[in-house]
Amino acid sequence: MSLKAIVKSVISGDSLVLRGRPGPQGQPPKERVLHLADLNAPRLGTQSREDEASYLPWAFESREFLRALVVGKEVSFASIHSLPSNDDVPRDIGTAEVNGLDLASEILKSGWAKLKESKREPTPEDFSRRELENEAKEAGKGVWKSDELPARQVHYTMPEDSQAFLSEWKGKSIDAIVEQVRDGSNLRVRLLLPSGDHQFINIGMAGVRCPRTSTRQGEPSEQYSEEAKFFTESRLLQRAVRVQILSIPTPGATPFQTGANPSAPAPVTLFIGNVLHPAGNIAEHLVSTGLARVVDWHAGMLAAGGGMQRLREAEKTAKERRAYLYANAPALGISRTSSTAGGPARAYEATVIRIWSGDQVSVVDKDGKERRLQLSSTRGPRLSDPRQAFYAQEAKEFLRKRLIGKRVKVTTDFIRPREGEFDERECATIRYGGHNANIAEQLIEKGLAGVVRHKRDDEDRSPDYDKLMAAEQVALNDSRGIHSGKEIPAPKPSLNISETSNRATTFVSGFKRLGRVPAIVDYIAAGSRFKLFLPKDNQVLTLVLGGIRAPRTARNASEKSEPYGVESLEFATRKYMQREVEFEVDTTDKSGGFIGALYLNKTENAAVELVRAGLATVHSFSADNLPWARQLYDAEADAKKERLHIWTDYDEEADKETELQQENDDAPLKSEYIDVIISDVRTKNGLNFSVQVLNTEGIASLEKLMKEFSLHHSGAVTLPPGFVPRGGDLVSAKFSDGAWYRAKVRRASPVKKEAEVTFIDYGNQDIISFSNIRPLDPKFRTLPGQAQDARLSFVKLVGEESEYHAEAIDRFRSLCEGRKLIANIDHKEGPLLHLRLIDPSDTAAAQDPWSCINVDLVREGLASIDRKGCKYLQSYAPAVKRLKEAIAEAKRGRAGMFEFGDVEEDED
Repeated sequence: MSLKAIVKSVISGDSLVLRGRPGPQGQPPKERVLHLADLNAPRLGTQSREDEASYLPWAFESREFLRALVVGKEVSFASIHSLPSNDDVPRDIGTAEVNGLDLASEILKSGWAKLKESKREPTPEDFSRRELENEAKEAGKGVWKSDELPARQVHYTMPEDSQAFLSEWKGKSIDAIVEQVRDGSNLRVRLLLPSGDHQFINIGMAGVRCPRTSTRQGEPSEQYSEEAKFFTESRLLQRAVRVQILSIPTPGATPFQTGANPSAPAPVTLFIGNVLHPAGNIAEHLVSTGLARVVDWHAGMLAAGGGMQRLREAEKTAKERRAYLYANAPALGISRTSSTAGGPARAYEATVIRIWSGDQVSVVDKDGKERRLQLSSTRGPRLSDPRQAFYAQEAKEFLRKRLIGKRVKVTTDFIRPREGEFDERECATIRYGGHNANIAEQLIEKGLAGVVRHKRDDEDRSPDYDKLMAAEQVALNDSRGIHSGKEIPAPKPSLNISETSNRATTFVSGFKRLGRVPAIVDYIAAGSRFKLFLPKDNQVLTLVLGGIRAPRTARNASEKSEPYGVESLEFATRKYMQREVEFEVDTTDKSGGFIGALYLNKTENAAVELVRAGLATVHSFSADNLPWARQLYDAEADAKKERLHIWTDYDEEADKETELQQENDDAPLKSEYIDVIISDVRTKNGLNFSVQVLNTEGIASLEKLMKEFSLHHSGAVTLPPGFVPRGGDLVSAKFSDGAWYRAKVRRASPVKKEAEVTFIDYGNQDIISFSNIRPLDPKFRTLPGQAQDARLSFVKLVGEESEYHAEAIDRFRSLCEGRKLIANIDHKEGPLLHLRLIDPSDTAAAQDPWSCINVDLVREGLASIDRKGCKYLQSYAPAVKRLKEAIAEAKRGRAGMFEFGDVEEDED
């Protein structure tokens, strides 16, 4: 009985593998082997044996004749004799026809097989076939050819030097025959090399991955693996194709390899490439059918030729149809990263104001909102890694040169949620210039960043992800940057020439001689304080803008910024951070900072711009001698007129009255001697102390209050539910001596559950746990705090930078702390008293009111005249005279800070 089947493959010139048609659900059909009766064709060789020797070298040509004639076509066949099955695949000896032609007759006619000797009685059909064989033999056809072909080498194993083979054939189109389909996307092919040799290789289809088919006993195959394998087999098995080898399996770029001479890579078992059939690229059909997924990391090989884009389109088709692997794919058109109400705009224009690293920048949008952005799907080198530090700096500089201060187009791709110690981050694509170039793509192509490998179903990625992968492939091929394998030492730290005043002074004359010096703004500490980097000399310095005073910003959590200090810093940061500028130097300050001017774009004076914006004031003393003094005063006048920032509440008439009042305030006060006790000494930010004025009703009232206060707290004081101390609250607080005192909360931390307080009757300051703080009972609120803040008149102790600072503090404490003294109020600065302290036991003080502890400290070389802090100084001529005499005496005796010579600070 004649049956019909499809020829799946050809084993040799006389044997076929047949299959039926697929099942209703696409199930792979059953197979059987058919050996054509009475024919004997040469067997092809394998890895373990050569082609059948009696017919060398015609085994391949014999197989090729039958392959080209029948593979993929329907044949009619009949079984004459059944053989034992092999791996459950039936085997038969029989006959077959294709398109009405008897296959055995066609093979004999072409000379690609011989007739077997038969012991049975010959039939007319046998005579006919014998005649066909003789005709082929006489004509020298097929295996009967008398002139042998040149010896052909067949390499059944992968090339030993896979890298060299890849280099020789990469991207070239090679004729091939698919010999085996291992799974839907992995094939074993026979390359027909131009030399005539055959090379077997394993090749994975570039850009796709099909479910794996199990090759081990008892191991299950992945879902849809059989369907994918059949899809490929039915179209490619034993078909003539063209192969393009593109790469070897390296799913991630490998930057920063260790060692300058890495060992040779191990031989690979698979190449990655394209398998092209006359009907097209099977990879695209596999994806569109839903039997393969797109492999992202192959984008580098395929994006340039548009191959990755075609695969993405095929993937979109499969998702729309929800076919096979994409049955559970999310509906298209619904983006998990779309902007939500109150969230960032999807696309907007902004100005780049800061480069944080090789993959993070800050921008300001049209509404003035600052955003810190992460370049989507991009990972820059890390400065903290010694192997990456050089490239991290190069990447940061690459972005700075191209983006800083530029108007760019930002597209928010997704929001990366907060995770562990990492804050939430807006991930975006940034384009700039007339060609809308993607800065991340340029960065990666230069080898200054890598591409993040996302998980398969992770849609939170750059919309240009394939282009980024292609850019990385270019950098990888050309061994650029992080892919070069070179370990370049980390950049040397820059020399800080503002580290000390002495070091800075040595550079002043050189800077003055040069005039304007080019630099890059590296950091901004306050509106008028800049850290500059000099690339040519690898130096950094601190530049303080001369002629102005900008409000200070808090240096730590315990400090508070001056009004508009934050705004002044923000203005300077947005305008000058990381910009290429020029600066001029006039002099230096005590800490090693250079005082001078900063220019942007040759003409824009940073000091003038800050004053004009109302974020700095003119410092007349230092401004009057500057060439641009007039510009500063004009800018300040404009800011006052517009009432900008600092000048929001400016009242011109009140300002004039204040100036007159200040002139009067600087006049000497009438002598006012009081008895005091120094209750607390504070050395932070200079020297300040608290005093209690004795022999007053307040002190007597305080003694009575403290007795009642102590009695009140001797019992259990109930803490009100939900009580949390807040800044400015009057409270009862337990001091380190175990007693309770009245206090005022300066600041409180609900997180740490502690508050910084000032004890209002003694002036001490301390940090107290919430558990030791109670609300102050109203009956203890009537008496004002008895501690008053004070400082020394006319003088200041040596600064913290001096080695005599600690000695000066100890000396002041020994002379004053806890002692009853006589004080004269020389000046009042709001609640702060400027005091001349007199030791009542000093006999000289009884004769001369200017013989005081203030002068004694100067005489001992532990203090100097405070010409800047005491504007009233010149109104007290006797004090100035006595202080100058004390300085002269200290110098003669080499006392204190004059031990090694005249080091008195110049405070002109």
